[in-house]
Amino acid sequence: MILQLPRLRNDQAAIVNHPAKVKIVCEGRRAGKTFMAGSTALACAAHGAQVAWIAPTYKSSRPLWRFCEQMTAPVVGRLRVNRTEREVEFPGGGRIGIYTADNDVSIRGNAFDLVIVDEAAQIREETWTDVLMPTLADRDGRALLISTPKGRNWFWREFVKAQSEGRAFQSPSSVNPLPSIQRAFQMARTVVSERTYRQEWLAEFVDDGSFFQNVRACATATLQERAIARHRYTIGVDWARAAGGDWTVFCVVDETAQSAVCLERFNGMAFDLQLRRLTDLCNRFGRPPVVAEYNSLGGPLVESLQASGLPVTGFTTTGASKHDIISLLELALDRQEIRLLPQPDLLLELEAYEKHERAGLPSYSAPTGMHDDCVMALALAWGYAHAEREYSRVIYAPVKIGPDW
Repeated sequence: MILQLPRLRNDQAAIVNHPAKVKIVCEGRRAGKTFMAGSTALACAAHGAQVAWIAPTYKSSRPLWRFCEQMTAPVVGRLRVNRTEREVEFPGGGRIGIYTADNDVSIRGNAFDLVIVDEAAQIREETWTDVLMPTLADRDGRALLISTPKGRNWFWREFVKAQSEGRAFQSPSSVNPLPSIQRAFQMARTVVSERTYRQEWLAEFVDDGSFFQNVRACATATLQERAIARHRYTIGVDWARAAGGDWTVFCVVDETAQSAVCLERFNGMAFDLQLRRLTDLCNRFGRPPVVAEYNSLGGPLVESLQASGLPVTGFTTTGASKHDIISLLELALDRQEIRLLPQPDLLLELEAYEKHERAGLPSYSAPTGMHDDCVMALALAWGYAHAEREYSRVIYAPVKIGPDW
């Protein structure tokens, strides 16, 4: 049986052929690490090895299973394929199974010759130390941990240790010679923050710190009570229920001065009073564009304001739309292109804000027990004011990879 697998690049072949039992591979996005690991996993299973391929979540494991199906399709009649369990068994007894770290109970009790951990930086350290490492003991197995960095967490500590022992490998996304990846690599330098570029594309371990950088350094704006002649403004609105723990926030951005110049924050206020307060703020700043959250309770409020003649645009918050406006704000703070009011609630929310990865996609929120209403109102106003700077979604866009990657 001949299994046709993608041809490895020289740098990938050097990693695969390295004799270390446990290898740590840190590479930028789209560098080809998953395809390298997938080819290794299938080649070992075809020669009789018991192989486990671990992904952070079920959803993020789907591309791995599709890769297995694609590569084994020409010889599938000679294999035992269990799509429910997502396992492929080869004639010689070799087997590859796809597992997820968020359900690591299913991994316990197994014994493997090879364990590959995909996006290792996104799984818990205990999954590696308490669950996966014991599965290698019986068969004196090997492990390949591959990932894009995620701050200086346990994966970074493993990388540093492996580096001192000559079994760590690090490459930026540009190691992939595909023209589309090369273009994306160059474009990313201009459309994402320096911190994001260094971590996601250069594969550098950036200190975790706060998601938003330079918050205090940018807190140099002066409060404005009303419009300044010949200045342009935008107002961002994040609604909260009249009775609840969240806050309604109105944030005014002076586009001319590149500053957040007025922020009103309150809770427990009836909706009719919220609308009156927003109308008054809008009138004081010359009736500029207002961008208000449209989801859920925001819909009727936006429509009521539009009916009264205010220039209000509804913003539907989704994972993608939130990523767009938060990325614009992150970049502005990273480059110190925005000035903030030294308002304690605003600064605290910005410094506590978090970014997470879910199935390889970003999500943003305040830590448990905290609020992000000021952040959202600011991001809505700043994002609308800078809509002409339409940043490409190059980081998370899918990229086609041919057989000679």
